[in-house]
Amino acid sequence: MAAASDEAAGLAVDAAAYTPPRGLAEDSAAKRTALGWIERNTSRINGLNDEIWEHAELSLREWNSSLAEADFLRKAGFEVEFGTAGFPTAFTATYKRGKSGPVIGFSGEYDALPGLSQNKGVGEHDPKEYVHDPFAPGYGPGHGCGHCALGTAAAAAAAAVAEASRRHKLDVTVKFFGSTAEEQLIGKTYAVSRGVYDGLDAFLDWHPSTGNATGWGTSNAMTAVTFTFLGVAGHGGTPLGNKSALDAAVMMATMSEFLREESMAPSARLHWVINNGGDIPNVTPEIAEISYYVREGSVERVTSLLDKVIAVSEAAATASRTSVRHRITSACWNQLPSKAFAELMYDNMRQIGPPVFSEDAQRLAKELQSSLGLPESGLHDRIGELAPPNPVFLGGGSTDVADISWQVPTVSMGAAVAPVGTKMHTWSTASCAGSAPAHAAIRAAASYLAATAVDLLVKPELLRGVKEEFEKRTEGLTWKTALPEGYEPPMYEPPAWFLERTGQSWPPGNITWPPRRIVSKEKFASLGPALEPQV
Repeated sequence: MAAASDEAAGLAVDAAAYTPPRGLAEDSAAKRTALGWIERNTSRINGLNDEIWEHAELSLREWNSSLAEADFLRKAGFEVEFGTAGFPTAFTATYKRGKSGPVIGFSGEYDALPGLSQNKGVGEHDPKEYVHDPFAPGYGPGHGCGHCALGTAAAAAAAAVAEASRRHKLDVTVKFFGSTAEEQLIGKTYAVSRGVYDGLDAFLDWHPSTGNATGWGTSNAMTAVTFTFLGVAGHGGTPLGNKSALDAAVMMATMSEFLREESMAPSARLHWVINNGGDIPNVTPEIAEISYYVREGSVERVTSLLDKVIAVSEAAATASRTSVRHRITSACWNQLPSKAFAELMYDNMRQIGPPVFSEDAQRLAKELQSSLGLPESGLHDRIGELAPPNPVFLGGGSTDVADISWQVPTVSMGAAVAPVGTKMHTWSTASCAGSAPAHAAIRAAASYLAATAVDLLVKPELLRGVKEEFEKRTEGLTWKTALPEGYEPPMYEPPAWFLERTGQSWPPGNITWPPRRIVSKEKFASLGPALEPQV
């Protein structure tokens, strides 16, 4: 279901005449306490970011990173429980004062990306971890999406709101959700389907960016799917009768590109990677896997495009004489906007001001831009204007926060961690995420989040307005998880020390362990009857 438009929700605005409202954000004593806590604890906050940056742990394996973030919140007076929705590295941290008051949620992430290792604060590509493999050199993981900063700033904001609640006797429950595997869009989507985010009154989210802005646009819905082709191995020097699973994956990749002209609207995105293509040229690959992200503006449109991709896989299997199966690894909705929430966030961002970047931060940004062939304009040091979204949705990224946005009013914003003109999911972002640019952005992002949350506490009419808009946007709409029936999320078995530290046992009750093995049972291909000898 597509997100309810402003017009459908009775919230339509004339973009040309729109002026963001002022006076929503209040300079209260509680807000000053929250912002003061962030300022006094800057060293601790930056230390948490830098520790997570150093770990650079991949999705579903954030053993040290999740512990570091949980320990930070324990010291701030939160109770922490690991194993949210069965994920070993997911946790929920809760602070509660009083028996009434709203329940405010914050979103934390801490997973890194493969192949994006980079030394911090270095203005040219310089991997921190280089894989010296003579046949397959590469780079280690790195925080090329800045999730070290994301989780840190959100945790700091949650702690600051808790401090304001204690000092000013504000009844509230603050819940911080440490989420695993955002890069795979698995953690939050599955947790929502398990009711983890039920009972919230408001949810605050942010993401590292190249600018400082908020808004009430939507995002693409997405399904992640992996296709496994099974063939028959054999010596490459005697290939007759072998069945190459890699041939099938290559054919699928090629054929799926032909969907772009006649089967994909401007709002659609389709991208893939062959994540298992064999090990050595003289063994015909018996198993090959190719993974796709299928994105569109609504869950229904994703399903339509996914059906075409599945048909392509079956054609590739037929042509290569292999067999194919597919499994959906994650699926999320498009984000439900909140105009009222975005206007409150913007007013706080405007009053607090943009991140204060040091000369070192700007110098690094310009070195990175020069290295990447971009104009040397540095880091974005303004607050982007709040404007209505383009009425024609042209697609973009996806987020598993989107599924949360259909359960509770949700606001998202970005703060500049990376230089203008660069992108997330790059080594250049990893360089910034562990150094001066991220430190400034974290302080700003934590302040924006905390200030907005405090306004919901001291001005209850703002929270009522946000919730009323949410009711309008969701009227007559029913959310249902986009995950398939019987879905079991992928997981890795944690090390014993992690299970002991977090009080968990293995395996959790919501998965089959060990997972079912995938073994080829295919037979060599027939070449037909033997040829009679020539005489």
